Amino acid sequence: MAPFKPTRRQFIKVAGGTSFLTLLGCNRREQAMLTLYTFGDSILDCGRYNEYGVHPGQLLVQNDDRLFPEFQGQDLKSRQPARLEHRARDGATVDGLRSQAQGLRVEGKAMPAAGCAYALITIGGNDLLRGLIRDSGAGIATFASTLDTFVQQLPIRPVLLGNVYDPTFGDDSRNFLGVEPAIARQNLQRMNTAIQEIANRYGQFVDLHAHFLKGDPSWFTAMIEPSLRGASEVRRVFLPYIVGK
Repeated sequence: MAPFKPTRRQFIKVAGGTSFLTLLGCNRREQAMLTLYTFGDSILDCGRYNEYGVHPGQLLVQNDDRLFPEFQGQDLKSRQPARLEHRARDGATVDGLRSQAQGLRVEGKAMPAAGCAYALITIGGNDLLRGLIRDSGAGIATFASTLDTFVQQLPIRPVLLGNVYDPTFGDDSRNFLGVEPAIARQNLQRMNTAIQEIANRYGQFVDLHAHFLKGDPSWFTAMIEPSLRGASEVRRVFLPYIVGK
């Protein structure tokens, strides 16, 4: 992917309840087709962890009103034509993001005013599980560098970058990693700080970590994966940045 150099104006943050959709000119009057792209790990690719095969990208494009009547009318298709291109993969690490973008075709310019697109990214949890939770050196810095390069070169704007949640809800008695909790939490914080810095450079930071600390065990399945309720809660956090408040 060729390096992409956006302008400051193109990354204006959501303000006053206005979504990126409005700021980029993808308004309802134009009836432009909007494509929602997902990249990353099981936070966005969690359909296999519930009986309905539901994941956040699906719900953002078109809510399941039977399962989640609270969100009726709060989706992209209620506002304009929209489609999902789901590229996130359960188990992915930061090194796999580049392969998820292979064959990517974005119609028009990278930031078109008519045929608009969003990129949602969640990554880092599997990198922690595969060793970075114990990192005492440059591992998280290497993670950040790889993620920065991917986001910089991704030919889609805006980018919404979510951080890594804590399935223990901050409760050390729920520690399942066999790592001293203080070390684990320090490295989770280091990773989330790096993710936020990258999001601030290229797009919008989405704080999944803060939201999931207010949750309960029903939001998870298999200890760390989003359940059906969890998938909806991930959707809840991304939703204001896409369809407005």
